[in-house]
Amino acid sequence: MTAREARAAALKAARERDSQNKRRRVLEVLDSLQRTGTKITFARVAKEAGVSNWLAYSPGLREPIEAARRRQEELGIEATADAVPPQSRVSNASLKTDLALAQQQIKELREERNRLRERLRLQLGTELNHTNASELRDAMDELNRANAALTKDLQRAQADNKALRATIEGLEDDLSAARQSLRKMMRGT
Repeated sequence: MTAREARAAALKAARERDSQNKRRRVLEVLDSLQRTGTKITFARVAKEAGVSNWLAYSPGLREPIEAARRRQEELGIEATADAVPPQSRVSNASLKTDLALAQQQIKELREERNRLRERLRLQLGTELNHTNASELRDAMDELNRANAALTKDLQRAQADNKALRATIEGLEDDLSAARQSLRKMMRGT
């Protein structure tokens, strides 16, 4: 074996040992998190083991981490306050400030909504007030013409009804007279 091949083999062996050490640390951290009941995430395991997130997701490590997460979900383990990194924690004062700002913004939005509603109401009223008077007169004239036509139709229908009633009365009189004549003829025979 040449010196170059020997160095390459030594580097390969060193990388293999380093990889095995990192994998062992990931499994140790996973075991520790499970014992303490700390919420398990890929990022937390990788950070505490001092390895990259990529390694935590690699085959052989991904499966036990996912299994541990499923067990925690089944047990209902939630993230504790120490599971949130200090730089991500929010103070009560900060939350109260955010709430106060949100309430103020809601108040301002409601006031703006009410102002816009009032402007719209006034605008619609103005449009109605400024509707062209000649358009209104034309519409009124059209309605009056339609009313006059309907009134004439009603009068005609009433006159026709009266004439038909008179015809019916005349026919009833004729029918009564014909019945009486028929009775007289039947008696006469």
